[in-house]
Amino acid sequence: MRIIELKNAIARKPEWSLAEPVDFWLDEGEHVAIVGRNGGGKSMLIDMITGRHPVFPDMISYAFDEPYNNIKHITFRDTYGGDNDRTYFLQQRWNQTEIDEDTPTVGNKLEEAFLLSGEDTPERRAFQQHIYKLFHLDELLDKYIILLSSGELRKFKLAASLFTRPRVLIIENPFIGLDAETRDQVNELLLQLSKEQDMQIILVLSKMNEIPEFVTRVIKLNELRFVSDIKVKTEFPIERCPLAIEDICKDVIPPLPQEIIKFNHVTIRYGERTILKDLNWVVLKGEHWSLSGQNGSGKSTLLSLVCADNPQSYACDISLFGHKRGSGESIWDIKKHIGYVSPEMHRSYKQNIPAIQIVASGLKDTVGLYFKPTEVEKQICIEWMNLFGIKHLADRKFLEISSGEQRLVLLARAFVKSPDLLILDEPLHGLDLCNRNLVKSIVDRYMYENPDRTLIYVTHYENELPNCIDNSLYLKKN
Repeated sequence: MRIIELKNAIARKPEWSLAEPVDFWLDEGEHVAIVGRNGGGKSMLIDMITGRHPVFPDMISYAFDEPYNNIKHITFRDTYGGDNDRTYFLQQRWNQTEIDEDTPTVGNKLEEAFLLSGEDTPERRAFQQHIYKLFHLDELLDKYIILLSSGELRKFKLAASLFTRPRVLIIENPFIGLDAETRDQVNELLLQLSKEQDMQIILVLSKMNEIPEFVTRVIKLNELRFVSDIKVKTEFPIERCPLAIEDICKDVIPPLPQEIIKFNHVTIRYGERTILKDLNWVVLKGEHWSLSGQNGSGKSTLLSLVCADNPQSYACDISLFGHKRGSGESIWDIKKHIGYVSPEMHRSYKQNIPAIQIVASGLKDTVGLYFKPTEVEKQICIEWMNLFGIKHLADRKFLEISSGEQRLVLLARAFVKSPDLLILDEPLHGLDLCNRNLVKSIVDRYMYENPDRTLIYVTHYENELPNCIDNSLYLKKN
């Protein structure tokens, strides 16, 4: 039986359509992986399947009524809070004054999702507790949503969606931002769900090697076209991407002190939770650090201290670029040295402005563009976008390009001022194999050609680390 079928389907708006009419089906018992390059059409296909981008009448059919209630779609942006979270700003997570008695906790929101999704029966309560146990959510129930790490937020969103027991569950990149243990947990959960006859799974993946064993069909898209539709899992050839970098860093910068970062017995607490405890850490100029640890171990909190986004830094013994925090320097004195990209930053960018303006905002460290770039500055932005393979997106609106293309735009923003300290927090989220290799090559080349520049690189995947890494810090969960 066909659960979902699109026949020669075209979106009602031309800008929502793939290059060719779509023939897609999901048969009963199938579990599908949709793969392909960034901007290849994966999200556009999903939007047609879910009805977010409506197609012409009689071009789509479902084996159930009320598709909205029977199809649950966890998008890339959902993992950072969701499109409806309009009040979120980049530093909000670290400002406790923004949290009041009405701020929801994980337990509040999950219980609300549970009660809204069906009757309160012993069977459903048992399923709820099973999800809590599988994801270790019990220890997060009293935590404010706004304080969740990107990995914790992903688990929260997945759990809330599963309480509805949808007929079709669609997840974009379910494993990004998760540590190895949690990736195994998610994979095991999806495997269990795949065995239930009343639920089918569609995964949208950027990594071919993350296609789970339960997937029965793989669809590959490229350049807004179906490239292949294979009934059994198979290995696709590795795409090679050339890298050409010339004069990658042209600016002459004043010399910096030898110590770029110094933490002396730093402890960070939120209420009864200790996030960082008695941390000593020194980063010297020219060093290239990897930063790793379990979800919720404090990686993002540590970076918020380095980027001057966390007000608790004033109560700690922290020195940045040779200046002790609280000695009179402004946050902009610190940020002018730093190029930064992170899941939180991706979440905070909601301005639907041309991509080149997003890149240009990195010149002044703003979220959004509040100055008019000179012609020289525009050319610098174009050169970096060209290096990341996104020059053709310069005039495209940021919220109208794919999540992978958005991440490349934000990476170009991080590099645009040739920063002294480059902080890349999960930089390869949502990128296909070719673009992951490209980004790693750019990082390596940037550090090789600029030996005085310093790097902090966060990832849960060892194979995502660039070759230049020469130091590592692993945080344990308190």
